[in-house]
Amino acid sequence: MVPDPISSHPSSTHSATATSATATSDSPEATERLAGRLAAVAQPGDVIALVGELGAGKTRFAKGFAAGLGVTATVNSPSFVLMSEYPGRLPLFHLDLYRLVDASDALASGLLDERQRDGVTIVEWAERLGRALPAASLRVWIDGTGDEPRTIRLTAGAPGLRRYLEALG
Repeated sequence: MVPDPISSHPSSTHSATATSATATSDSPEATERLAGRLAAVAQPGDVIALVGELGAGKTRFAKGFAAGLGVTATVNSPSFVLMSEYPGRLPLFHLDLYRLVDASDALASGLLDERQRDGVTIVEWAERLGRALPAASLRVWIDGTGDEPRTIRLTAGAPGLRRYLEALG
């Protein structure tokens, strides 16, 4: 059996008070598998905020998360349409804010609405939301580009989101 090329290293203990954890991924496929494991614990209303440089793997993470939710459609970066919606175990709302200047663009275009309470919202380039990003979100920082391994750091913005940290196992 080939070992999984993702290693998990909690940045704090696995106690009930842990708010962040870190994993390392050495391939795009490993990033997708990690995201798929996280999707297993997704609940309605969750917001997953992805941050990383161009080419870091945010869309690969979104593809893996979608697969973990049972989405069978092809998931691509919605840069030109801003949001794509996919049916799965929970509806997936995939936003890509790369082309937006700031939160006012996202709010004015209606990208954030109450429909998302019934599903999971993944936001690429989430930092562009600024203060409009819900505090109760799972922040996912992906560091690394090109062929180098990725460091993926998760931070739970609310106690109920710690289940994602535990899913890293």
